[in-house]
Amino acid sequence: MPVLASVSARVQPLAVAARIVMLALVAALTLIATGDVAQLGWIALLAVAALPAVIAPDHPLFAPLGRFAEVVITGLAAGSIAVASDLNNTLDAGFGAEAVLPYLAVPLLTAALRRRPTEGTALLGVAAVSMVVGGTLVGEVSPITQPGFLAASGQWLVLGAIITFAADTMRQFMQPAEPTPQPYAEATRLLTQLRSVARSLPGATLDPGGISEHLLEELRLVKPSDRAAVLSASGGGRLVVLAQTGVERVDWEVTLDADSAIADAWASQQPQTASRSQARSSRRGDVSSLVVPLVAGVRTIGLVILESDVANGYPKETVNEVTWVTDAAALRLEAALLFDDVRSLATNEERQRLAREIHDGVAQELVMVGYGIDNAQATLPEGADETAEELRALRSEVTRVITELRLSLFELRSEVDRNGGLAAAIAEYARTLGTSAGLRVHFTFDESTARLPAATEAELLRIAQEAITNARKHAGASNLWVTCTVDPPFAEIEVSDDGRGFADDRPDGRYGLTIMAERAERIRGRLKITPRHPSGTTVAVVLGSNARRDSVRDSVSAPEGE
Repeated sequence: MPVLASVSARVQPLAVAARIVMLALVAALTLIATGDVAQLGWIALLAVAALPAVIAPDHPLFAPLGRFAEVVITGLAAGSIAVASDLNNTLDAGFGAEAVLPYLAVPLLTAALRRRPTEGTALLGVAAVSMVVGGTLVGEVSPITQPGFLAASGQWLVLGAIITFAADTMRQFMQPAEPTPQPYAEATRLLTQLRSVARSLPGATLDPGGISEHLLEELRLVKPSDRAAVLSASGGGRLVVLAQTGVERVDWEVTLDADSAIADAWASQQPQTASRSQARSSRRGDVSSLVVPLVAGVRTIGLVILESDVANGYPKETVNEVTWVTDAAALRLEAALLFDDVRSLATNEERQRLAREIHDGVAQELVMVGYGIDNAQATLPEGADETAEELRALRSEVTRVITELRLSLFELRSEVDRNGGLAAAIAEYARTLGTSAGLRVHFTFDESTARLPAATEAELLRIAQEAITNARKHAGASNLWVTCTVDPPFAEIEVSDDGRGFADDRPDGRYGLTIMAERAERIRGRLKITPRHPSGTTVAVVLGSNARRDSVRDSVSAPEGE
């Protein structure tokens, strides 16, 4: 009853009216053709067969069965009514079938309008068989041999074929052409809607990491696990860890071409259980793992991994409970990931635009100013030593500003290569700026093969760039130490110098600190600025908790001065 009640709410008045009008028409034609009230029994059967189309027009089973029943009854009724009209001498040669055959248009047109050409073809086949059976077995004589019956049946089968195969084309021609929206106008409309929706969300958050952590908290109440993680897709057919819980960090399998429950769950979009860990390093003892895909529509957007150090830790009942929670979270996570992509694309595009404008505008004008100063120096009369000194100082300042602009352009254009990784991007930037300032740069990298989300890596790169730039411009340092530790979802970037230290009264430094703090807060990180002994400053940004890892990789140190 609840199913029928919900379906009945979608009754289509026009479809009901069309069936009522057609039933009344064929009833009147049947009485005229036969003069036999008993033949109206076929019309009553048609009315019963039409009930599913009235009370459950969208039901995947009852509605098609109702249409097939209508076709069968119409074909059988055609033979009976043809015989009755022939016996009563109202219409001979089988033309009495014309009284009921128009009803074939109703189920065939319904299937065509619902874009079900396969069903329409099947209905035509059933109609032909029903007409043959009705013309052979129904009634005292067999009208199948009468030319009128054959003509009427063939006529309505042809009309039915036209309805079935031409209705969709006719509908497309009759629909007015929708104007194609301009790309930027459409983008503006969608982004406006996104902004409104984002503001109405609980906490107004569209942060993938925060949503993933909340999902793991929900799952912990359903089924406590020793280890758990949420992974999402990244570039190159790899997965990134959005959130993770457990007493120790796990080096999860992040490739989708490995022989693992992770790859199977991603490909099949079905939960997978296994009696071994989904980490790269094997674990001893009993281990049970459950991998549940996060599916939004028809697309897999991520995975949830739960592991317990017991055998058979995830029975069917637990899998169903976990799936119920993840199904509700998949749409939230997809929205957050899409918003992250849109924000990253917009940010990168704006940085590239600014770089182009600076290069083609201010930078070129400063170069021309430098050329003008050079010309002025070359044409100075003898004895103008004081003016020459001022021009040399001005030329030196212009050269310094041009160098700063070029470094700013390099910073704007710097991005994390999805193949090279975060450490490589930071190293390239530190080398370039260190060379320009005469700094000896010391690197220490400890980077996992797993990757952070692209938006998170971009923010960490910008924080590191700001810290390195501050050390180059204001610290007066001789050495710069850059440490990069990445073990998703944990990461720590540390930049230290042996300069003068951080001056609280420097406005530009305070502004840079504010920018770094805002970036760290955006990715749920922590910014720490501490003095370095015996001199200098250490700026560090930490993402996630530095839990004890199950395997410690040797750090790689670059030689001094690189």
